[in-house]
Amino acid sequence: MQLRTHLEIDRSLSGEIVELSKNYAKLRLRTDDRMVADQWGLIHGGFIFSLADFCAMAAVNEANVVLAQASIKFLKPVKVGDELLAEGRVERSEGKKRWVKVEVKRGEEKVAEGEFFCLVPEKHVLS
Repeated sequence: MQLRTHLEIDRSLSGEIVELSKNYAKLRLRTDDRMVADQWGLIHGGFIFSLADFCAMAAVNEANVVLAQASIKFLKPVKVGDELLAEGRVERSEGKKRWVKVEVKRGEEKVAEGEFFCLVPEKHVLS
């Protein structure tokens, strides 16, 4: 299956597609110095959110999908050099509405999880 959305996103900051199928996406993010928030090497949560968000968009995989609402829990700290895997699944579809659950892991350890409410408008929101 080919990615149909977010084609211009910087994948070095938001994740690389590892696997993509109907209503499912798996992405990998290798954290680096651009994402560091402090002298300890803590990765800013915004980059973890971006990975989870992009994973949700890829799971929906419609050209014009947009995020309407998100709820995310950060469960463990992430440090520079960690490799993260995000898995997203469309749990429910109703017309143009999609509900997606995403888990982000470092190895077997879950570091974040979220629920993303997405919309699929007929045309691009900026057109």
